[in-house]
Amino acid sequence: MKKNDVYLYGMILITNSFLLRDAYPEPDTYGEITQKYSLPGGETGTCATVLANYGCSVIMDGTYMGKNTYPQILKFYQDKSVDTSRLFFEADYDGLEDYVLIDKNTRTPFGTFAQYYSDGLKRWNRPLDEDIIASRVAGIDPWFEDQTLKVSRICKANGIPYVTIDCPYDSELHQNSSINVISNEFISTNYKDADRSSLFEKYISNTEGLVFFTLGSKDIMYGRKGQVPRHFKPYTIDVVSTLGAGDCFKAGCVYALLQNMSDEDTVRFAAATAACACSVFPLPLNPPTLEKVRALQASQR
Repeated sequence: MKKNDVYLYGMILITNSFLLRDAYPEPDTYGEITQKYSLPGGETGTCATVLANYGCSVIMDGTYMGKNTYPQILKFYQDKSVDTSRLFFEADYDGLEDYVLIDKNTRTPFGTFAQYYSDGLKRWNRPLDEDIIASRVAGIDPWFEDQTLKVSRICKANGIPYVTIDCPYDSELHQNSSINVISNEFISTNYKDADRSSLFEKYISNTEGLVFFTLGSKDIMYGRKGQVPRHFKPYTIDVVSTLGAGDCFKAGCVYALLQNMSDEDTVRFAAATAACACSVFPLPLNPPTLEKVRALQASQR
């Protein structure tokens, strides 16, 4: 019997978020902040928050914790079904944080990620085989080089399906995945001049898994090898903040994988999870619920 529903490996940090009253200001002008919070975030942190709210038992690992982040992260998850016991604390390290300015249609992050990856210190944990093997499904961020691949290979060797995000079509991480969610931001950065349909064909040809191309409020492209690509129109909601929408789509995919949903049900559930996330601020204090997701799905069939 599996110990945990979900194993998550990746980015766990503190996000300092600032909700703007108006549109993001032009240079040399003023912007009014209406709300501000300092809460756990990152692709893995946000995913864990959502999955715990869906009733899943989660163990997460990844980013080193520092003196400015660890106490806050421990306190936040102490009453949730998220096992933080594997997180490594480095006492002389401040910890990883980002700062995000949010208006109704955009979010603009600032951080020190270039330094994080260029200083050669590799402040991320080594995943433990037993944690992965003891879980039913996994979610893997692509950020941590050989340790990321280690998780992927352990999952493959033990028949554990996993969701990943934003990795190249010719990568081992993509090839082994059950679901890969590719964002518009990733495509624009890494395949800037590529024809989307041709690129999608390369993705589905290099995996037996399900592939998503997301594009904000525009149609989601999804499908598998040997299939004609399908499209899904995202749900219509009153947007408060888009911060964490992509992370919540990933969380929805992990939950769908855990529940053995069909491809059609997966895209509907993941899109509804992301939409519910966009209707609140701050997300960590108001994560989607299964009831709200199902109500949104029922209202826009």
